[in-house]
Amino acid sequence: MKKNIDYRLFFSVLALVIFGMIMVSSVSVYSSFRVTNLQAQKWFIEEAYNYFYVIRNITHVVVSMVLLAIIAKINYTVFEKYSKQIFWVAIFLLVVVLTIWMSLNWAKWWIAIPWIPFTIQPAEFLKIWLILFLAAFLKKYYWYLKDLKKWFIPFMWIVWWVLFLLWMQPDFWTIMVILPVSIIMYFFAWMNFKHLMITVWLGTFLLLSVYTIWDYDKTTWKNNNSLWYITQRIDNFLADNKEAIKNKTINYQTEQALIAIWSWWFNGKWFGWSIQKFGYLPEVQWDFIFSVIIEELGFLWWITMLLLYMYIWYRWLYIANRVKDKFAKFAAIWFSSRILMQAFINIWVNLNIVPLTWITLPFVSYWGSSLLSLMIWLGILLSISREVDEYDNSSRRDRFKVMF
Repeated sequence: MKKNIDYRLFFSVLALVIFGMIMVSSVSVYSSFRVTNLQAQKWFIEEAYNYFYVIRNITHVVVSMVLLAIIAKINYTVFEKYSKQIFWVAIFLLVVVLTIWMSLNWAKWWIAIPWIPFTIQPAEFLKIWLILFLAAFLKKYYWYLKDLKKWFIPFMWIVWWVLFLLWMQPDFWTIMVILPVSIIMYFFAWMNFKHLMITVWLGTFLLLSVYTIWDYDKTTWKNNNSLWYITQRIDNFLADNKEAIKNKTINYQTEQALIAIWSWWFNGKWFGWSIQKFGYLPEVQWDFIFSVIIEELGFLWWITMLLLYMYIWYRWLYIANRVKDKFAKFAAIWFSSRILMQAFINIWVNLNIVPLTWITLPFVSYWGSSLLSLMIWLGILLSISREVDEYDNSSRRDRFKVMF
């Protein structure tokens, strides 16, 4: 008898996607008009309009939902079988983006495809294929997890080359996600404690070295090193907010986000009445959509959205806890950890708890490659959910042991 997918998980994510579409339609009005006004000045279109990002967002959602329906019907073991080949395709795209790229704000993150009005960000898809590849790798060498040569060194070698290619773009924010997820992998796999500590130490050293080694010239945007923007953002995060606003540095965005949140944080101005979206808060439909959600809808919608993320995380852990295949368990655990981590990083940036990043709010922010990759994840997890044993009456402690 063929089991059904986890519809609770599906409809929870669908609620976030629909909510994101509604909010993008509100927050992107001014940005859409600016983009289309430039197109009209160059005679690409007749006149400017304010639903440019809405049309694109609907297109992203439709394509993503079609892909989700296809992937959810595929048995997840297919992704395990071909995880190595798909992973090498992702690595190839990371190399391609270093040679054929579309640059935006000095970053080489996107591949522009001729005759198609969209771009692809390979790093977003790498987050999927790396996790699937490492889950298959972990399952295959499960009995050698405490062996330095057979497990730890090959594992770290794979992660190192991925981080190196991301470093070359440079995409430090994806590194910020991949490194903690790798450490979580170690924790859930019950690896050698010494190996885990080495990994934590190396990760900490890498993060600190970016700030201490790569300096930048504060008088110009033209700097010799590729990671100068990391040091600059940390400096701006630690600097006095008044001085940052006066100099119009990157902290200006965070300050405007805080104004949006705390001016109307409880009741909100209501849908469509945001002030910050009219040019005061740049890139509002991407990194800072959370701030405008609070400005328009208030504190209660923030709590509702946060609870929805936590429920999705719970459903993913529920799936991981009740499937017997180790590949499915590890993939589900790491997927859920990555999504929750990304959501909290985005929220913390908006609340000025961590320095400014380019990490979007999952399922809500406008970003084509991100939404597409998230739907691929969801399709794989829904496929895994068919293997859930709903009638497992063993204790929670026993089920936790089975996971490992």
